[in-house]
Amino acid sequence: MTTIKTPPPRLDYPCLWLYKVIGTDRDEIQNAVSGIIRDRSYKISLSRHSEGAKYVSLNVEVMVESDAHRTALYEAIKAHPAVKVVL
Repeated sequence: MTTIKTPPPRLDYPCLWLYKVIGTDRDEIQNAVSGIIRDRSYKISLSRHSEGAKYVSLNVEVMVESDAHRTALYEAIKAHPAVKVVL
């Protein structure tokens, strides 16, 4: 069987990017995102919360300037202690 690799999608920068950020405390996640993104404008909204409200998922939409910028934001958000998962 032959496996065909498809190239990743081509992104034209700058572009709007959406991160899904999951953690246990909505305010802590919002503060983390605000501190990381700082002076850039962004939009944050509730995606959903778990049935027992143990976890909350937020959508963070921000303009990214390059692949390196997009990856740096991802890594910074992922490294914050208030954040459990970033998608």
